[in-house]
Amino acid sequence: MSIRRELLAWLFGVLLAGIAVAAVGTYWRARDEANTLFDHQLQEMVASLTDAPFAAAPAGPGSEAGADALVVQIWDRNGVQLYLSQPQRELPQHAQLGFTNLHTAQGEWRVFSALAGGQVIQVAQPMRARRELATSMALRTIVPLLAVMPVLGFLIWLIIARGLQPLERVAAAVSRRSPTQLEPLAERGLPREVRPLVQALNGLLQRLGETLAAQRTFIADAAHELRTPLTAVHLQAQLAERASSDGERVKALAELKSGLERATRLSEQLLTLARAEPGVDSSERAAQTIDLAPLAREVIEELAPLAAQRGIDLGLSEAAATPVSGDREALRTLLSNLVDNALRYTASGGRVDVATVQEGDRSALWVRDNGPGIAPAERERVFDRFYRGQPDGDPTARVRGSGLGLAIVKRVAERHGARIELGPGIDGAGLGVSVHFPAAAA
Repeated sequence: MSIRRELLAWLFGVLLAGIAVAAVGTYWRARDEANTLFDHQLQEMVASLTDAPFAAAPAGPGSEAGADALVVQIWDRNGVQLYLSQPQRELPQHAQLGFTNLHTAQGEWRVFSALAGGQVIQVAQPMRARRELATSMALRTIVPLLAVMPVLGFLIWLIIARGLQPLERVAAAVSRRSPTQLEPLAERGLPREVRPLVQALNGLLQRLGETLAAQRTFIADAAHELRTPLTAVHLQAQLAERASSDGERVKALAELKSGLERATRLSEQLLTLARAEPGVDSSERAAQTIDLAPLAREVIEELAPLAAQRGIDLGLSEAAATPVSGDREALRTLLSNLVDNALRYTASGGRVDVATVQEGDRSALWVRDNGPGIAPAERERVFDRFYRGQPDGDPTARVRGSGLGLAIVKRVAERHGARIELGPGIDGAGLGVSVHFPAAAA
């Protein structure tokens, strides 16, 4: 499909249709003018024959005349035919006064009859003569237009080519862009119709640049974060090799296993964060309506063994029906990270509550604990990747985790148009995270 070819085809089609309409209109206009002119001619001829002396018409054929010649008939008061200009023409022998149209074996005629001086004078003309004159006038008007059609076609082609030049310039400018050169396209000098396209492309280039910058930052941060646990695993493996007793070997292998678990979890969280980025893996699954309450039960059942191992009371404090439009797996990831984060920071004997709440036509998800919480000054930064906030009131406490849990939660929430709020946890202690979702689509 080509815009150039489509414009040429439509313009030529409209031009030809216009010429055809003009030809038909010219033909009908010329025929009306010819009828008016010839009717006046018939009246003038009848007036010129008034009171002329005519004897009775002779018997036998008359002289031959052209096919478009007028036919004149004259009768006296008694209906005796006094004159017939063309005896070979078959016309009615009784006239009807005024203008009439007659259909004979020789074609259609236009007839004018008048009573003057005791005589009835009739003049008839074949309609074919009038049509031929109208056709000739229409052709004389249309043929010059058809003759200049090639010139008009060439001019139309030039005009279309000139009109499409801005698109060609934009295409050339886009082709010069690369992942390392994403500067915006120039809008100066472009037609008004092309500017929205260029503005949309500039917006796309800006978003693409931001995405590539975020990916480069993510790769650099991931490489830095993976280097530490992998180095620790390497050192722990060396210690296991150098162990001189079974006790040292068992301890070294336990440390090695713990280091492998941390590296594995960090890798899984990095992959989860990468999938949670906008435009990655989300477009492959259509949004559906999910009730958060059954999803919360599933996550609690999945993490219940971990909570029991650490001696933490994990439960669903409120389970209202909360429909949300989105990706079920992504929402499961969001809830799992919130609950896992709370379990990791809550001490043994603590408590973690999950609740699904309906707020008018909107849904909300709550995860509260009575752990150390997060200092208010650091609550804005805990959603950054690889950032580990200090527990509230204990700046010397050792921070566990990779700093990716809340970053993953933020990405999933952004994909679903949700808003995250941090506040106090259970009984005013610990941390409370609430995720407020927009109204589910019908």
